[in-house]
Amino acid sequence: MNVFAAMAVLALLIAVHEAGHFLAATLLGMRVSGFSIGFGPALIKRQRRGVTYAIRMLPLGGFVAFPDEDENSSIPADDPDLKRNRPLSQQALVVSAGILANLLLALLVLFGQFAVIGLPADPEPGVLVVNVQPGGAADTAGLRPGDRILSIDDAGLAAGQDGVQSMVRQIKAAPQQTLSLTRERQDSSDVILLRPDEQQGEGRIGAQLQVNLSAASRPVSGPVELIRYTVSEFLQLIQQTVRGFGGLITNFQSTAGQLSGPVKIVEMGAQLSEQGGGGLALFTALISINLAVLNAFPVPLLDGWQMLMLGIEAVAGRPVPERLQLAFAQSGFLLLTGLTLVLIVRDTSQLPAVQQLMAR
Repeated sequence: MNVFAAMAVLALLIAVHEAGHFLAATLLGMRVSGFSIGFGPALIKRQRRGVTYAIRMLPLGGFVAFPDEDENSSIPADDPDLKRNRPLSQQALVVSAGILANLLLALLVLFGQFAVIGLPADPEPGVLVVNVQPGGAADTAGLRPGDRILSIDDAGLAAGQDGVQSMVRQIKAAPQQTLSLTRERQDSSDVILLRPDEQQGEGRIGAQLQVNLSAASRPVSGPVELIRYTVSEFLQLIQQTVRGFGGLITNFQSTAGQLSGPVKIVEMGAQLSEQGGGGLALFTALISINLAVLNAFPVPLLDGWQMLMLGIEAVAGRPVPERLQLAFAQSGFLLLTGLTLVLIVRDTSQLPAVQQLMAR
């Protein structure tokens, strides 16, 4: 059931992203010809007011179609309501609307969570593991998302960011050295051995660490605190996401293993949803922000690439030739599709049930 909840969240986030593009274009009076969730052959298709709505076979994204992109369209090329005939500022708004929709959804989810459930109580001593990179030192030691690290080499970890920073410092200072960790999982605790990998002279374990917040919460003291706390958490998630993607660019060799495909994302969502509505809300906000930041990159087929094309057109005074744009779009499609398939195969092979089957 948790897996279905995570899959439903991913479908919702894709729908919200595409709805951002669709609503922006519609409100600006632009002609829209299609709204699809997924790619490939249509499983369900309906047409209304000249727009074809479809759910397609490959649930790896979605798209909003415009008559501009249809060579067989009967609409005159000089129609003022075609997207390409609108001012660049309006085109940029439509292109960026999907990113803005995902960011707004994440903000609303966090706001709703804190308003209904309350704010987290003061952090407890120790560090929470929220993500584990397959094949890394943390994975080898048996750490899993949701584990709480209480001490390292019998020295207790403080509460809050002090505890997280202390653990990070000790890991960085101990490449290829064995550390003794006291781990708490659910209602039991044990001692495990962790041997950080060495990367550029520092220890790395391939895990995302977070302040050890308990399930307890407290009511908000008023709307000012609620808004301030929501915005603070929202900005912190954006900063963490940007740093994570930035690491892929500046240090790809060391961070490439942290890339997660659809299978791993669903698995993470299922694990977080086991913590209840709060965990599922965090998953929704986190993936929505990741989707927004990812789409902002200037990679063919992503929104950031379209913004780059519009920027070049604004500077050059004329659009980039369609033949060149098509060549980049085709190469981008092959790249993204190939990467997605590779991640699906890798992540599927690392699922516990598949690993047990292969070990027989």
